[in-house]
Amino acid sequence: MILLLQAAPLVLLVGLLLSGRAGPVGAVTVALAAAVPAAFASLPAGSDGIGFLMAEALRGLYLALQPIGVMTGGLLFHAAVTRPAAGGTAPEPRRIFAATLLMGAFMESVTGFAVGAVFALAALRAMGIGGAVAGAMALLSLCLVPWGGLGPGTLLGAALVGLPVQDLARLAALPNAAWLLALGPVLWRLCAQVGIAVPPREKLAQALILLAVAALLVGGHWILPFEVLGILATGIPLLAVLWRLDPPRDAMARGRAMTAMAPYLLLTAALLAARAVPHPPGFRPYPDLPAFPVTHVAVVLWCVALALLAIRSDAAARLREAARRAPRPALALLLYVLLARWLAGSGATAALADAAAGALGPLAPFAIVPLGLAAGMVTGSNVGSNAALIPVQAALGAAAGLPPLLAPALHNFAGAAGAGMSFAVCALVCGLLADGTRPPQLWRLLLPSLAAVILIGTGAMLLLR
Repeated sequence: MILLLQAAPLVLLVGLLLSGRAGPVGAVTVALAAAVPAAFASLPAGSDGIGFLMAEALRGLYLALQPIGVMTGGLLFHAAVTRPAAGGTAPEPRRIFAATLLMGAFMESVTGFAVGAVFALAALRAMGIGGAVAGAMALLSLCLVPWGGLGPGTLLGAALVGLPVQDLARLAALPNAAWLLALGPVLWRLCAQVGIAVPPREKLAQALILLAVAALLVGGHWILPFEVLGILATGIPLLAVLWRLDPPRDAMARGRAMTAMAPYLLLTAALLAARAVPHPPGFRPYPDLPAFPVTHVAVVLWCVALALLAIRSDAAARLREAARRAPRPALALLLYVLLARWLAGSGATAALADAAAGALGPLAPFAIVPLGLAAGMVTGSNVGSNAALIPVQAALGAAAGLPPLLAPALHNFAGAAGAGMSFAVCALVCGLLADGTRPPQLWRLLLPSLAAVILIGTGAMLLLR
């Protein structure tokens, strides 16, 4: 009976979303109502249930302010750098590839919090691609989440299980690199959905570029700090691809290219400089939750975006457009973070994971990747996924006799992949599309990507155990 109560919020959420009877906000509202008895049933005997809900609501609000701040900062930055054009860019296969698996992944590595999808979606819409296909393409940009925002989720996961973060990231890079290679065919399939044929020669070129990204990601962990590898692995190929797409033919064209790149270089430099500040002051009302320092990605994004907007003659109009687009995805993020906090904080998430692992017996190692994927989809972030389940996964791996790093690394990979296709992030993308697209449409289009996570992760478990 208790397990039914604990599962009810997720069953209702998924059921309502898949049935199409409710949108992202309506579905999570129903799930929140079901999460109340689930939390009460999961808390230790004698706990103050009402006090727990109120305390976790405040903690959820604090946690949600960080991704909301990054998301709104990303919208402001995009508003600041967008250049009006008479016509949109032609939806060529190489441009779609650059916008999603390179530029979007690069922006996600720099900022985290699904900002890569925000930028990828804007680029796709400028090419005239919209609807569920554009949303699914944009979500492919969230393919390097363990290194997103310079890797706070990976860092937290390593700390929770007491393992060296560089070693954890190095091992997680192996399945992540294989998954990245599998996303090329997923993107080509999505292109076909909107009538854009990708010639065999172009498929080969894109596959080789993805192979270069994967090689940089895997090999880089032996010589460089893991935090910068998402930026380097995507940034170097991105510059090469953009140069080939629009090669500057004279000094004036090179000047225009540098002007267009300058805001992104400025943002990257500002974020790296902020990350280099030791022990920055910040707001930390809860000792067990991440601080909100003055050098946070959201603060840097807002500062850079506002500075760029200040030199625009039409700054007010751009601000209004960003403000118009922000409320719906911000509300969705807040509600989904609250749901994750109530379920994880009460112990309901861990209880469901333990029950699933216990029911599988000797097959429990095969549950590591699906549980990680589910944790990411429910919590909506690598930080949340690792905070909720990586200790459980480490214990599961130890009981099954797996090497100490393997289960946490696989969880970090699968949870991060799930976060990029989570309830909250899909709600964010649907809110930005604002055309009636709903999360189940995105998940159907991304079924090959979801299947690849499970197959690659399980294969890695069998090969590396």
